[in-house]
Amino acid sequence: MEMIGLIGGMSFESSAVYYRLVNEMVRDRKGGLASAELILHSVNFEEIVALQKAAEWDMAASRLGDVALRLQIAGARCILICTNTMHLIADKVADKISVPLIHIIDETAKSLHASARKRPLLLATRYTMEHGFYGDRMKSLGVDIMVPDASDRTTVHDIIFNELCAGKVLDSSRDKLMAVISRAIDNGADSIILGCTEICLILDPDHLPLPGFDTTAIHARAAVDFALGADEEAEEEAA
Repeated sequence: MEMIGLIGGMSFESSAVYYRLVNEMVRDRKGGLASAELILHSVNFEEIVALQKAAEWDMAASRLGDVALRLQIAGARCILICTNTMHLIADKVADKISVPLIHIIDETAKSLHASARKRPLLLATRYTMEHGFYGDRMKSLGVDIMVPDASDRTTVHDIIFNELCAGKVLDSSRDKLMAVISRAIDNGADSIILGCTEICLILDPDHLPLPGFDTTAIHARAAVDFALGADEEAEEEAA
């Protein structure tokens, strides 16, 4: 089993989900009391949010790049940035390391292709919905995303930062998100990307009016595929 390196803390609410999912997936695939070999470096989210608000993306890249390198030195054979937003600087983080950085957008695009979905609605932070990095990379991978209108983008962003990242899951906010989804359906959406790693705390991708793609679960599964790949190939050859 290869060791997984997680850059977490953005927020710790979703990092806890990553930790649980990765270990559950390993146990399901290996059986018994198996769990993942992983290292989690959890950063102070308050410091990262300050850099986001100040548009200090180069400083954020330097900070997370240093963390990624420390994880590699500690033995991680792959790295995950456990947040969609900070994939804005994922390429710069990847440049700091020599092990693979498993990219959340690439893995989500693979899942969309596998389900023949081409026009998903993206629910995410304002940075992810508006900065172009997400839509541009998805477009290069053959997926044309939709984003909510300006008012709905504000609603989604505020729910994420003011509530979900603070451990608050409100029924009234779930209703607001479902209304955003309803408007997207009217505009031709064929699926929903839960494009913030906290949104799975409030929306169940299996209980939406369109197929839902939970980026947290998709990313965690990709890490487990990497970690167990060589081991499972060896078992198949032995059989």
